[in-house]
Amino acid sequence: MSNVLEDTQFIMKKYKIKANKSLGQNFLISEQVVNKIVECSSITKEDLVIEIGPGLGTLTKELLEKAGKVICIELDKKMIKILQDRFSLYENFEIIHADVLNVRLNKIIKDEKEEKGFKSAKIVANLPYYITTPIIMKLLEDRLDLESITVMIQKEVADRLIAIPGQKETGAITYSVYYYATAEGILEVPNDSFIPEPEVTSKVIKLTLRKEPPVEVKSRGVMFKIIKSAFMQRRKTLLNALTNTKVFMSKDEGLKILKELNLDENVRAENLTLENFAQITNKILVDE
Repeated sequence: MSNVLEDTQFIMKKYKIKANKSLGQNFLISEQVVNKIVECSSITKEDLVIEIGPGLGTLTKELLEKAGKVICIELDKKMIKILQDRFSLYENFEIIHADVLNVRLNKIIKDEKEEKGFKSAKIVANLPYYITTPIIMKLLEDRLDLESITVMIQKEVADRLIAIPGQKETGAITYSVYYYATAEGILEVPNDSFIPEPEVTSKVIKLTLRKEPPVEVKSRGVMFKIIKSAFMQRRKTLLNALTNTKVFMSKDEGLKILKELNLDENVRAENLTLENFAQITNKILVDE
C-alpha cells in the first residue's frame, strides 16, 4: 500500500504541480495527522462534510470513506482537475470551484439536509494560513447549521482561538470564538508533515458549535465592537482604550460603569471575561 508521501510526490510529478505560495499551499504528507483529523471529526455516513481547500485531496480521500457526502470548495483551478481525476468515481463527491468567502454555505447545507436527509453538517479543512481568520469568522458569524469545525491552522493563531477569555493568549477573536463555540486543541503538527515545509508549526483544533450563546447581551454586534475597540489599544487600561475609542463618552462615565460592575479601573481588556463585556454592553445600551 502506498503512503501519503508517495501519493503526493506521484501526483505533483504527474500534474507538474508546485505549491502555490500566494495561495498558502503546503501539502500534508503525514498519514498520522490525516488519520487524527478524520478521527476527531467523528464523521459518519449520516454527515455532510464540507472541505475547504482540499488541494491534492489527501484528506478528501479519507473523508469520502467515512462521510455520507463530501463537498470540496477549491479556488485553485489546477487542483480542480486533480480532484476530479482522483474522485470522479465516488458517488458521494462534489466539487465547487470558488472562493469559500463567496459561497452561500447556508443554502448548500439546507438543500443537502432536505434532499439527502443528513443528520448534521461538519467542516473539515487544512486552511491556508494567510486567510484563516476571515474564513473562521465567516463560518461562525453566518450562524451556519453546523455541528463542528475541525481545522488545521498556524499554532500561534490556534492558541488564540482556543484560549478561554481572560487567559494569557486572549485576543479579540478569542471572545468571538468562545461566544459561538466550545474549542479544543487536538494535535500539534510539526513542519516536516508538509511539502514544502512551512516556516511555522501547525495545530489541529476543533470547534463545536453552541446551541445557545454563553451570555445574554442586548446587542451581539455592539458587544463585539466594544471588544474590538478594547483590543485595538490592548496595552492601555480598558478605561483608557474605551474612552479613546468613544465607547465611553467620557472617562467619568467609564469610571462609573466599571465601578457599578465591580471592575478595577486599571483592568486591561485581556483580563475580562465574555460576561464582563456583555455587562458593559448592556450597561451602555441601557444608559443611552
